[in-house]
Amino acid sequence: MKPVEKKSSATTLNDCRGGISHPKKRLQRRKSFLLVFSYPDCTLRENTQPSMAKATTTLDWCIVRLGDDHNWWISETSDPVRWDVDGLSIIDPRQVDHLIEVVEPLRDYGFDQDLFESAFVLFRIDKEEKKGSVRLKRVKDSIFDSDDKLFALADTLDEENGPYADLLDHLTRCRVKMLNDLIEFESKLTVDEVEDELREAQNADFIEGNAVHTFNELNSILDYVPEGYETDEDNDDKDPDDEDNEDIPDLDAEEEEKLKNDQSLKWDGDDDEDEDEDSDDSKSEDSKKGTERRSKKRS
Repeated sequence: MKPVEKKSSATTLNDCRGGISHPKKRLQRRKSFLLVFSYPDCTLRENTQPSMAKATTTLDWCIVRLGDDHNWWISETSDPVRWDVDGLSIIDPRQVDHLIEVVEPLRDYGFDQDLFESAFVLFRIDKEEKKGSVRLKRVKDSIFDSDDKLFALADTLDEENGPYADLLDHLTRCRVKMLNDLIEFESKLTVDEVEDELREAQNADFIEGNAVHTFNELNSILDYVPEGYETDEDNDDKDPDDEDNEDIPDLDAEEEEKLKNDQSLKWDGDDDEDEDEDSDDSKSEDSKKGTERRSKKRS
């Protein structure tokens, strides 16, 4: 029995051409593979880390205390990560009303109310805490239009380029414009001059270890007048009686005694009062003498 010849299942080049393949000239075809990789829309590091919810905190409330300087300071917040309470001050309602009043004249010199409001986080009283502290609750309101008593916290998260830093620069420029308009300086007052002078005062406070309260920082700008000058507003604030007293020269003891004894300077009623005093004195002397005589007789 003849052995059966096994045919190869491999397809040769000749088979493709329709010819007969030769066993010694048979070509072997290599198989090739194309690998395709697909990545999701995230990085490999994100895939390797377990998924977890991000913790988000917001400034919803704060606890304030009254300091020895009679200003309010924050002792605790709902967002301690971003808000460091060390030396963190807050403006009380009375101070807010004062700021609203003093910025009013700056409207003629480009004051931006929206910029002012965006620089503060507003709160109102929620409840009283222990040891004289007060809990404040955040509110969305307008400093200028609200009827509530509001506390204002300066947004100082970005001390260099934040909204409060922009407000300080804006108020300084408005104040300089107003001073140049009201006072005739030898040379125009510049923003750099004002900022340098205010910075020196703040550095002195820091050296002494004193934290600068937000209200005092704003007032140093809004009330700034160069040394040796004064505005019309300063004159209006003066007491007229004080101005009259400034015109009266000081007198020494001798001149003051002469004026007292000068009869031409006395009012008509003064003579009657003097006579009444003399009569009263004489009566008292007579009564004393009578008492002495009676005592001698008894003895």
